[in-house]
This record gives sequence, structure tokens and C-alpha cells, in this order.
Amino acid sequence: MSEASRRGARGEGHQSRLLKERRFAPFFWTQFLGAMNDNVFKIAFTSLVTYHASLFHNVDGKTAAFLISAIFIAPFLLFSATSGQIADKWDKARLIRFVKTLEIAIMAVGAAGFLWASAPLLFVCTFLMGLHSTLFGPVKYAYLPQHLATRELVGGNGLVEMGTFVAILIGTIVGGELAGAGAGALPWIGGVCLGLALLGRGISTWVPQTPAAQPDLRINWNPLTETWRNLRIAREDRAVFQSLLGISWLWFLGATFLASFFNFAHDVLGAGSGVVTLLLAMFSLGIGLGSLLCERLSGGKVEIGLVPFGSIGMTVFAVDLYFASRGGAHGVALQSVAQFVSQPAHWRVLADLFLLAMFGGFYSVPLYALIQSRSAPSHRARIIAANNILNALFMVVSALMAMAITKAGFTIDQLYLVTGVLNALVAIYLYLRLPEFLIRFMMWLLLHTLYRIHVKGSDQIPDDGPCLLVCNHVSFADAVVIGASIRRPVRFVMDHRIFRIPVLSWFFRTVGAIPIAPAHEDAIALDQAYQQIAEALKAGEVVCLFPEGKVTASGELQVFRQGVQRVIERTPVPVVPMALRGLWGSFFSRHGGAAMTRPFKRGILNRLELVIGAPVAPAQATPETLREKVLKLRGAWPV
Repeated sequence: MSEASRRGARGEGHQSRLLKERRFAPFFWTQFLGAMNDNVFKIAFTSLVTYHASLFHNVDGKTAAFLISAIFIAPFLLFSATSGQIADKWDKARLIRFVKTLEIAIMAVGAAGFLWASAPLLFVCTFLMGLHSTLFGPVKYAYLPQHLATRELVGGNGLVEMGTFVAILIGTIVGGELAGAGAGALPWIGGVCLGLALLGRGISTWVPQTPAAQPDLRINWNPLTETWRNLRIAREDRAVFQSLLGISWLWFLGATFLASFFNFAHDVLGAGSGVVTLLLAMFSLGIGLGSLLCERLSGGKVEIGLVPFGSIGMTVFAVDLYFASRGGAHGVALQSVAQFVSQPAHWRVLADLFLLAMFGGFYSVPLYALIQSRSAPSHRARIIAANNILNALFMVVSALMAMAITKAGFTIDQLYLVTGVLNALVAIYLYLRLPEFLIRFMMWLLLHTLYRIHVKGSDQIPDDGPCLLVCNHVSFADAVVIGASIRRPVRFVMDHRIFRIPVLSWFFRTVGAIPIAPAHEDAIALDQAYQQIAEALKAGEVVCLFPEGKVTASGELQVFRQGVQRVIERTPVPVVPMALRGLWGSFFSRHGGAAMTRPFKRGILNRLELVIGAPVAPAQATPETLREKVLKLRGAWPV
């Protein structure tokens, strides 16, 4: 068992406990301070060129925010491929300390730019801070899987995402308030940025050693060929690549909103710079809360069913933001924060931003966790680098689109409407290309609207490698409940007649179900089923079958058939016994007659339990032994 797995097994509990452990806390605060510094610098610079443009020569306040965003993103396109290789080749703790030392030098340049009110120097510093983030990105997301167990990835990513956006919020407030003072604050802005860089470098000394994933890697310094190679590596796993595209789209959407808040407040809402801080605060708090809630909503596993849930909310509230902000600027004098919030109509604007961002948290955290859990450790940092390349490309396109739309005379609220509609179209494309996301969403929704489920013994299922799950068969919803409760994808063995039901057949094929038939009905189909099961187990997958062969008609556990033993003899793997409790008497069970004929037999929000026992060695996994273990796990609970 890896060190991360041992720590995870000992330390199950709320995700906040990670903030007390050295394997996570120094890393968390180092990246927190880096994100804060980025935003103190960018927000201060952007605010100054928007509200105090006279301090700088030949700077267009209308487009400067988008230009600053594009310059910051450019290094991600140019250097992400190289930074991904560096992160795979060298100890990540050493790299973090190097990057934080580089940040001190960069902020010295920035301090000079603010002191002299030099826009060219500040644009150079913006590019260098983008380079700093480019180097840190692959290290940041490849570090977590080396120190966290799989079951901790959602919680760890949630904390990192929350911390990042709280840092953005604090950086926004500090940068905005300093810039609001005008020319007199220029030396202070540079001093704060330099101080944050020094503090971050000090904390980075506590980041624990993190061995290189591939120390013998030969670095390809050609960014074009390496970028192409990274994208090819990422494309090897369809789910990983589609997740990269999904995250990149979120950065497209996020960049559009974050870069436009100054113009949105000034031109659409008729508000001052203090309201910009308020808007950014609502956005940051929303995505921070959404990121933290992910662990609770997902039950601690990588729950990609939350991704469609997030995208639906993002579209709804982006479109509603357009309608909520209609009416234009009010008069010549810019509103203060107090004047702005005194108008109830503006509460809807703030609520839309908060909820849009919260659903963005539901969307992003599972995607990051999926990439980390399904990427090969030796290539993980380079896949993160490929993600950064795509993110940068999408953000550059976002900046160009926003500049083109505003130059064409469209307002910022109309830009939000376009973005919301585009989000719906991208979501449809993503879920058609990878239906696994939509199916998991349907399973998650069913399980959280009709039932309340508690899982016992989830750590009995190995984090990787093959295993066979066996469970009692209480209802026609058993597979959905099990599939939605286990953190690894599961291949279910099911009756061939149900598998062939029109429309449902597409669903069963998409989730990788394996149809099986009795020998007297279709001997060829039976042999094919055993072959598919063997191939799945050899590929390291999890397969689940119901040894009773059919849904119980009495509620009692039936005799286990010999098929399970045939599977084990052909492919010896650990067998994990499980028991479902609470589904007998439900709409999907045969209690009182045929299933699915009497709705709401037991109402909604019924309590279920999935109890998972210790793995059984192949040699001991006889049908009789497994039945006895499942019966014991089920206990006296109504099945």
C-alpha cells in the first residue's frame, strides 16, 4: 500500500483535517499565497487602467482588462509542455521552492513598474507572472495524487479550489482597495506583492519531499512538438481527454466573467470600483462553497455525475444574469457599494453570480479528480500540462471573443447571454461524446431524490486492480444503487433479455454491462459473457454479478448459482461480498407482486444501506461461502 493510501486509510473524516497535516498544509498555503499575489497584482493593475487611466500613457481602458488577461495566459501556451516534463522529471517540492524564488524576482520587477507608473514594465511583469503560474500548474495538480489516497482526492481538490478562490477574493479586495487610492498607493501595491512572494517562499520550505515520477525522462525543449505529444498522451484515455476539454471550457467561461467585471460594473451597472470587488467576492465565495460541497454531494468518491449538474446551473444563472442586469447604467455618478446593495434588483445580480460560480465548483472539482485518478503516474504532470495548454488556448479565445463583441458595440450583459447559451451547447457536445457523465448524473439524481443511502466498508474495495463484486438481488434498481455508491466504475453482468430492451439497450451498452444467458437458452451468448468478464478482470476492472441469477420474489436470499465459481476459476481475483438493505418493498422490488406497477409503495427518501465485506481469496470463494457472507452482511435488516 502506498504512503498516500496508508494515510488515507488512517485519516478518514472531514476534508478539513488535511489542513493539519504536513503532506498537505504547507503546499496548500504556498499555492494560496501565490494565487493571492497573482490577483493583488492583476486587479490593482486592471483597476488602475480602468478607473485611473490618466496615470498611464497610450492605454485603452476599455480593452486593457482583456489585454492583461491575454498576456497573462500567453506563457501557458508557450511553456506548458516544457513545464509538464520538468514536473515529471524532478522532485516537486524542490520545484515549488524554485518557482517561489522566481516569484520574488518577478515581483521586484512589478514593484518597479508600479513605482514608476510604467505600463510596459507592468505588462512584462504580467507575462512573467503567467510564466510563474505555468511552471507551478503541473506541479500543483500532480502533487496531490502522490500525497493523498484516492478517496481523499475529491476533498483535497475541493480544498485547493476553495483556497484558490478565497485567495482570489482576498487578492481582489486588497488589490482593488489599494488601486482605489490612485497614484498615492502605487509604492504600496508593489510592496504588498513583494511581501506576499517572500512569505510564500518561506512557507514552501515545509513542503515534504515528493519524488520525481520519471527521473530518467529526457526533456524535449521544442514546445511545439512536445505540446503535440502531450495532447496525444491525453487523448489515449477518452474520459481524461474529454475532462480536459470540460475544464478548459470552464476556464473560458470563468475568464470571460472575471476579465469583464470592471466594464460590467462601470458600463452596465453604473457602479464604482468597490462594486467590482463585491462582484468578484460573490463569484469567489460561490465557487469556493461549491468546491467544498463536492465532497459531501459525492460521498467522498470521484462523482462525475455532478458535472452535468454543474453545467445546468451555470447555463441557467448565466442567462438569468443577462435579464437581471438589464436597464443600463444609472446616471453619471458611479454608485457606491452601499447605494448598489440598497436596490433589491441588484440582489438578483449578486445571487446569479454566486450561484453560477457555485455550480462551477460542482462542475470543476470532479473533473480534476477524474484526471488525477485515471492518469498514469509517470505521465500525470504532462497531462496536467496538456490541460494548461488547452486552458490557455480557450482563455485566449475567450479574450479575443470578448474584445471582438465589445468592439462590435455589444454590452457586457449581452456577452454573458452569449456565454450562457454557448455553455449549453458545449455541455450537449461533451455529454454526447462521453455519455458516462450524463448516465452518472442520472444515477446520482435518482439516488439522491428517491433514497438516502449509507455505505459501510467502502475501503474494502481496492483502489485499483481487478475484483469481483457479488451482492444479493433485491430489486431492479440494485445496479443503479451500487454503481452510484462505489467510487470505481463497475461493469454489471445482467440478464440478456433485459439488456436487449429497446432504448434501455443504449444505456446498458454505454455503461459497459455484460449480457448473460442460461445455457439452455443461448449457450453461445453464455460463453461470450464469460469471455467478456474474463477480459474485463484481466484489464483491471471491477465486475459485479448477482449470483442468485434473478431478482428475489420473496425477499429471502436465494441459492447462489455455480456461475460465480466458473468466473473465479477462469480468472482468479479477489471476491468482495456485499449486501443491500432497504430495497425490499420499494417500487423496484417484487414485493406484493410484479415490480414497478405500484408507485410510491414506501414513499420517497427511504433509507438504504450498502454493506461491503472483506475480500475473499479466490480459493475460498465458493458459492456456498459467498452466500453465507452476504447473508451475514445483510443481517436482520428488511432487505
